[in-house]
Amino acid sequence: MALPIKDQLTYWGVAAVAMLAILWFMGDVLLPFVLGSAIAYFLDPVADRLERMGLSRALSTATITVIAILVFIIMALLVVPTLVSQAVNLFEIAPDLTRRLGAVVTERFPSILEEGSTLQTSITSLGTVVQERGGELLNTALSSAAGIINVIMLFVIVPVVAVYMLLDWDRMIAQVDALLPRDHAPVVRRLARDIDRTLASFIRGMGTVCVILGTYYAIALMLVGLQFGLVVGFVAGLVTFIPYLGALIGGALAIGLALFQFWGDWVSIGMVGGIFVIGQVIEGNVLTPKLVGDSVGLHPVWLILALSVFGTLFGFVGMLVAVPVAAALGVVARFAVEKYQHSLLYRGTESAAPTGDEAE
Repeated sequence: MALPIKDQLTYWGVAAVAMLAILWFMGDVLLPFVLGSAIAYFLDPVADRLERMGLSRALSTATITVIAILVFIIMALLVVPTLVSQAVNLFEIAPDLTRRLGAVVTERFPSILEEGSTLQTSITSLGTVVQERGGELLNTALSSAAGIINVIMLFVIVPVVAVYMLLDWDRMIAQVDALLPRDHAPVVRRLARDIDRTLASFIRGMGTVCVILGTYYAIALMLVGLQFGLVVGFVAGLVTFIPYLGALIGGALAIGLALFQFWGDWVSIGMVGGIFVIGQVIEGNVLTPKLVGDSVGLHPVWLILALSVFGTLFGFVGMLVAVPVAAALGVVARFAVEKYQHSLLYRGTESAAPTGDEAE
């Protein structure tokens, strides 16, 4: 005998709560699986396109895997060592940069920053704090990443999970679709399509925008001769998915470093600022409209809230799933609003009652 729908909803609710509890306690263990699934989702359109070109799913997955391995090797040999070296050097010279900042402010605005004042002491101590805490944080991250277990999880399990997920992606989607309740399957499919469209536009689109802009900023700043240009480009590209934040953080950091390095050489300083202006023009007029579109519907404040909440609750894994969950909740919320606007609660009984002509 089939269970009543009310009892089924109760059991499924308990299962959902249990799943959240498992995510809470096993966040770090699930990290490689979340990363592998995200990579597979990101690359699924590429595999589909290769299939349309005549390759089988297995051959498409193998082709993508070989290309990804080559890119990873190039990045590991050329980019990562330079990035780590520049980050370490930036932390080390932070006290000197803050002292020079204090000297410049004291020279030009002596009434604001007097010798021995609280503000000067704060600026001087800021560099020491950044050096100590930043170096400690970087060393901790590097030492944890150098552990055997973490290396195996991140550099073996993640690619393996991504390959298997990419190989069986379409099959898994078909199996999930077959398990949908028949009466509600059309609504669930519609919501799933809207969520996938939002995620595809935002994650795949903004991911590509972040990579393009980060590469552009890093190369352009290094060509201008700015020290730590690779780090600045990496940071600016990494936070580009939040509109304007990437340019503000990267631009402020780059121009601040340029003022110390090129003081008096206003052409070089102007070139550093112009790099970010050009980047914003390209992002706003070419990259974002072409790769992301205008129908994503994820407000920057909503993104920051999701990242803060999920990061606090589930740590780094929560930050990884924050954007997909925020996109899904946004789609469900818009669907609920649409249903509400077509309900009697919104329209009222008078709008639903037939007019005199309709009654006749």
